[in-house]
Amino acid sequence: MVLKTVVYLFFIILGGTIGYLYIPYIINMLDFTDAVWATSPYFGMIIGAIILFFISYWLADYIVGFLKWIEDALVKLPAVDLFFGSLGLIVGLVISYFINRPLQDINIAVVSQLLPLFIMILLGYFGFQMGFRRREEFVNLLSKKERDKRKPQEQGEEEVQTPKPKSKILDTSVIIDGRIADICQTNFLEGTIVIPQFVLGELQHIADSSDALKRNRGRRGLDVLNRIQKELPVTVEIYEGDFEEISEVDSKLIKLAKVMDGIVVTNDFNLNKVCDLQGVPVLNINDLANAVKPVVLPGEELVVQVIKDGKEHNQGVAYLDDGTMIVVEEGRNYIGKTIEVLITSVLQTSAGRMIFAKPKLLEKAQ
Repeated sequence: MVLKTVVYLFFIILGGTIGYLYIPYIINMLDFTDAVWATSPYFGMIIGAIILFFISYWLADYIVGFLKWIEDALVKLPAVDLFFGSLGLIVGLVISYFINRPLQDINIAVVSQLLPLFIMILLGYFGFQMGFRRREEFVNLLSKKERDKRKPQEQGEEEVQTPKPKSKILDTSVIIDGRIADICQTNFLEGTIVIPQFVLGELQHIADSSDALKRNRGRRGLDVLNRIQKELPVTVEIYEGDFEEISEVDSKLIKLAKVMDGIVVTNDFNLNKVCDLQGVPVLNINDLANAVKPVVLPGEELVVQVIKDGKEHNQGVAYLDDGTMIVVEEGRNYIGKTIEVLITSVLQTSAGRMIFAKPKLLEKAQ
């Protein structure tokens, strides 16, 4: 294994260097022998190389495992995250260099040697974290500047460029719901469909749940994503980044929408309200479904099947084909039957639409 060989070679060189510099000094100090060859730096180099070579047999596997872990983490890290993290690290190290230069002139060992090392590590860490955690803001800032530079340069140019549609960011609830795939198929959603990695993680967690209902909902959501990505004529982007300082998935979605200047697509009533409060554009699938439902007005007649009891006394409940609930007053006696009803009122809310009606037979009897 090449990596293990490199580790062995590193330990041999390190041992030889330490032995060359310090073993003759240790032998002279302890007065082991008067032999000239024992105090030779080359003898110390050989002894040091042999000692650290044997030590490397115990440590090599752990060191190789640690290096492999770092390698895998770097390979999995998105290029944008790695670039801005490295850029922040470089900026931190440059700042620490200018801070440490005056400290090296001080004759106190702790200040001139240990303190610069501490400052270098600290500023390097803070620089990396700053670049890594705020990478989305930097990308958005650079994109905005690039868009500003693309203004028409020729005077009198009348052609107006069509603005690029904003990205649509899907949340977990709308993916599990499934209707988003049909909406994408009809080309009602413009722009790129963005699926954040943290939403995929939540879906996978639901799909692995011990509860059968949650497990089925999670698997259905994954099937919907597979259909959107492979079968539908839309551009799908998997957002690999994460906001580690934020724990809630809904809060991460709102933060991502602000960073990307995108639109959240959901059918979660509460998330819809939070987006409105924070000024984040949002598309609610339930609002779209309510908008395309057939319009019914008080006084119209419908033929429905009464299915079950209502909440109030002597009420019955029926449903239209699109799922709209109809509360039939005095309809309890007609459960299981198909009857004509007369609409009395329609209640429209963001959560859905509810229709109130009464049997037409009762209207005629009156």
